[in-house]
Amino acid sequence: MAAITDLSFMYRWFKNCNLVRDLSDKYVFITGCDSGFGNLLARQLVDRGMRVLAACFTEEGAQKLRQATSHRLQTTLLDVTKTESIQAAAQWVRDQVGDQGLWALVNNAGVGLPSGPNEWLTKEDFVKVINVNLVGLIEVTLHMLPLVKKARGRVVNMSSSGGRVAVIGGGYCVSKFGVEAFSDSIRRELHYFGVKVSIIEPGNYRTSILGKEGMVSRMRRLWERLPQETRDSYGEEYFCNYTDKLKNVMQLAEPRISEVTNSMEHAIVSRSPRIRYNPGLDAKLLYLPLAKLPTPVTDFILSRYLPKPADSV
Repeated sequence: MAAITDLSFMYRWFKNCNLVRDLSDKYVFITGCDSGFGNLLARQLVDRGMRVLAACFTEEGAQKLRQATSHRLQTTLLDVTKTESIQAAAQWVRDQVGDQGLWALVNNAGVGLPSGPNEWLTKEDFVKVINVNLVGLIEVTLHMLPLVKKARGRVVNMSSSGGRVAVIGGGYCVSKFGVEAFSDSIRRELHYFGVKVSIIEPGNYRTSILGKEGMVSRMRRLWERLPQETRDSYGEEYFCNYTDKLKNVMQLAEPRISEVTNSMEHAIVSRSPRIRYNPGLDAKLLYLPLAKLPTPVTDFILSRYLPKPADSV
């Protein structure tokens, strides 16, 4: 048994250390670089000597990133919900990489709000999140694929543990389940072109994806716009308990986001990138096991976490 364990460790070590050659000549395009995972990844890859093409949502975010890095990083503005913005970014990348092609596309841009009990949300709330996290990711990928195929590179898509088990209502988990399906399908299609596709499924990390507004005021706004009949069916106690549980989840979020960006970096620079990365102890010890349990068991466990509404049976 010890020998098998040693061989497994050596095999993993070899795969982690088996890096792509000539990384300093390769281009990486990253979306969502204003802050969080995208921002830190861009700086890590610059430090490694790669050529980084960073897409930011705001000029302020782009300027701060340029000031924090070197000439090996260039920025452009990108709104992944607008086709014309994606087309302009794709042409900009094409002009930068030339015949060399794009070594890696990192679809990192994402939002997490609005989220909450599904009945408290509107169609527009779902669309707002899905347009960024899924539809935007798909459209960016479709525009960049010819460049990635030319380089026989890779696509790295930001999903979530919420793409394996739906732990909260709203468009977030819906969009991440879609990212999983899209990534699986293009991975199989692009295999014969020499393109690799990796999915990042982090646990609960502290980033700006949950916005700057306070959790209580955000949930209170959702609650107060509901019809009185719906509010009566849940009850004020449900609202308070649900909000408190969300606050606790946010407070427990892991601040060391480098655990995630290290996974993303490995997917870019390794000759043997993994199909799925699961940074975070909660991802490995909670969310993945929940996703693999029989559905009735998962339902039972997660339902124990939710408060009971006033009209519960």
